[in-house]
Amino acid sequence: MKFNVSDLDDRLGEPAAFEFVTNAQEIDALTEAYSFKGDIAVKGEYVNTGRCYRFTGQIECTKSFVCDRCLEPSLQQQEHSFNEEFQRGKELAVNGEKAKIVNYFDGDVIDLAPVIRDVLLSDQPLNNICNADCRGLCLKCGANLNHGDCGCDRTVIDPRLAALQQLLLK
Repeated sequence: MKFNVSDLDDRLGEPAAFEFVTNAQEIDALTEAYSFKGDIAVKGEYVNTGRCYRFTGQIECTKSFVCDRCLEPSLQQQEHSFNEEFQRGKELAVNGEKAKIVNYFDGDVIDLAPVIRDVLLSDQPLNNICNADCRGLCLKCGANLNHGDCGCDRTVIDPRLAALQQLLLK
């Protein structure tokens, strides 16, 4: 996950391809809400633009989680893209503000592990749902509604209109 970019110094604009496999432990992408099962495959290319080194690519992984609606274990294939720029030197502050959208590095080696971790973790949805059609659990008996209807009356009456419902019953 570390790239020596000194070989691109004299090859301006010429892309170099890369491909590697890692796992969630190596890049410190461990969370309590979900995990990444198996290998995390990363492939792409990097190029010296003259101003910076641009890394673009795809991350493929399998996310393992418990669905927030039906509480069933689930696996989800994911693909994430990234496009990051790295510039030699120290981060400069211009008028009290830090430079935007550029990563800084010293020497000739760029480590992509923090970028891969950040992309994987920031691209995750707030809720872990097994699929968009997940019906969840019955509020009365707790049955998984994805396996079939449980037969419970799940009608919910708005408490603000409960007095009107009493009038209809009389």
